[in-house]
Amino acid sequence: MQFRQQALSKLQSPEELDLPVRFARPQGWLVLAVTVLVMVAATVWAVTGTVTSTLTAPGILTHGHGSYVLQSPVAGQVTAVLADEGKQVAANAPLVRIRTAQGTTTVVRALADGRLTALDATIGSVVTTGTDLASVERTTGRRDPLTATLYVPADSAATIPPGAAVDLTVASAPTQRFGVLRGHVAAIGRAAQSRQRISAFLGSAQLGEQFSRAGRPVAVLVRLDPAPTASGYAWSTSNGPPFALDSMTQATATVRLAAQHPIDWLLS
Repeated sequence: MQFRQQALSKLQSPEELDLPVRFARPQGWLVLAVTVLVMVAATVWAVTGTVTSTLTAPGILTHGHGSYVLQSPVAGQVTAVLADEGKQVAANAPLVRIRTAQGTTTVVRALADGRLTALDATIGSVVTTGTDLASVERTTGRRDPLTATLYVPADSAATIPPGAAVDLTVASAPTQRFGVLRGHVAAIGRAAQSRQRISAFLGSAQLGEQFSRAGRPVAVLVRLDPAPTASGYAWSTSNGPPFALDSMTQATATVRLAAQHPIDWLLS
């Protein structure tokens, strides 16, 4: 009742009817002005500003022509290994000699020019028909440029624009010392690849299993940016590593996707 009587007494005081009404204090107007300015700035940025997102994917450096696997055509024992892993071999070059139980000798030869990337045969080992003996990466010469093949999840490949910039962290070149390898997207596969297809292209069942572990990926070809460095390619540092890069070196890629206006995210 006390509060009600005070309110009635105020209404009954005619001397206070002509006092001006204060709608807001100056501090309140300042806060309102700042809020409006922030909202206007945010709206302008949402319409005119851009935000760039990235996509991370595993990959591998290759010469881009694919590989092939040599298998033993007979059962027997390996009596000689005639080539060195990592070296160039010519088409029809002898790689492995096998002696069968009948005493005959079979020589396994390279099918095409390339680099011997894996040699599974050892002298004295016993092999059966179809045993993997070696993997050869096809090359047309020592000066073949390296490319990077990325294996991107199928549901993410469509977000990659042609020509997108790519930064590659290379396993053999620590980023802390040499930075990242630079490149640009040259081609995007049209269909997801099976484990068998990846294995056939890279000449390695292990890599095929590794790159398809999370599902059938899409292959994305990255062309490395050339530069007058020891590796022959551009890096985020001035010189990069003081050595050449080998094919079949694994890498992790960061692909820069197309820039978008923030308002596009709200409307999508």
